[in-house]
Amino acid sequence: MKQRLAQLIAQTDLQVTDRQLEQLVGYVALLHKWNKAYNLTSVRDPDEMLVKHILDSIVVSTHLVGERFIDVGTGPGLPGIPLAIMNPEQDFTLLDSLGKRIRFIRQVIHELAITNVTPIQSRVEEFQPEQGFDAVLSRAFASMTDMVSWCRHLPAEHGCFMALKGQFNQQEVTELPDWCSVTEVKSLQVPELEGERHLVILTAKD
Repeated sequence: MKQRLAQLIAQTDLQVTDRQLEQLVGYVALLHKWNKAYNLTSVRDPDEMLVKHILDSIVVSTHLVGERFIDVGTGPGLPGIPLAIMNPEQDFTLLDSLGKRIRFIRQVIHELAITNVTPIQSRVEEFQPEQGFDAVLSRAFASMTDMVSWCRHLPAEHGCFMALKGQFNQQEVTELPDWCSVTEVKSLQVPELEGERHLVILTAKD
């Protein structure tokens, strides 16, 4: 599986160390193992997880600017865990309201010796961080309006929202609240993944 992941990453512009490869593959192994009991993801095949979870997450890596990030509605740690493995110098807070998901993430960071992840069990609207984040990430929210509305209190003064989406939906943009706007839409290339992927960056208007 490690060789397979290395081949996939070689099709991107990302650089990965041997240790990072081992951690990413280790995460997939743990996700596959826990999934049988906890139903953490609908993707059952580890080989599919490499593309649909690992590659789909880490292609965002080159677009991260700043030191502190929060992944809201992280589920089993996506995209937060793969991004934390790829960016060991940056800090990632992984937020989810379900205890079984946070327990899984704690097990992952323990077994894989990941030191830059803080898992937090909370509803996003109830979580009050001591300081804001450089970016609020999500690949799970139903709509961008929900994401920015529920997470409005999370970015730092110059922080942004980063929504991982499939197709870019112009209708969603027209439904955004007045205080928020789309500043950039990046088309993401995920090797062997069918369908479009986009990273939508949103910021609060001054």
